[in-house]
Amino acid sequence: MSTPLYIIGAGGFGREVFAIVQAVRESGGEDYDVTFVDDHPAPVDLARVAALSAEVVGTVDGLKHSPGPFAAVVAIGANSLRRRVVERLAGAPVTYPVLVHPDATVGRDVQLGDGTIVAPGARLSVSIRIGRHVHIDQNVTIGHDSTLGDFCRVNPQACVSGSVAIGDEALVGAAATVLQGLELGTGSVVGAGAVVTRSVAPGTTVKGVPAR
Repeated sequence: MSTPLYIIGAGGFGREVFAIVQAVRESGGEDYDVTFVDDHPAPVDLARVAALSAEVVGTVDGLKHSPGPFAAVVAIGANSLRRRVVERLAGAPVTYPVLVHPDATVGRDVQLGDGTIVAPGARLSVSIRIGRHVHIDQNVTIGHDSTLGDFCRVNPQACVSGSVAIGDEALVGAAATVLQGLELGTGSVVGAGAVVTRSVAPGTTVKGVPAR
């Protein structure tokens, strides 16, 4: 019997998560019965979800008042909005599964927090700790002994070297590189294609080569 799973967010990333769930099932993993939830779905997203033979069935507040337990994954790219959704569901009978695409490589001693998503092609080596509701996007590499805080996101093809510490709600842009042993503070942003050669203070945005 399949397990009900709500994907919160019917946009492009939500549909990518849908594909990850399908790939997990086809590889012999958990068989989820997937539907979408979105407070304000755009007409184009409704049409694209329908093309997947799925549907948007309600809102976040509707989930909060669910009479029985359910599983959910928050497929919203903006880190602060993702946190707010989880806060809105506080007290609800919800569990947040970890979703790892079968084409990702995750070392045996890597720790993945609740609600974390690992997309296809991602490579996580050894002794890595990932927080809750983290998005590791396609073809990302994360080196040994790195730590990622809650609600952060690493965008496609970014390279995080070994022993890097990434704070809560930080964002690493697409194809960016973070050199070994550095720290990205809480809420910091690394622009697409940037090369980070020194630690980044909390709440700071850096870009360029080297990143400034």
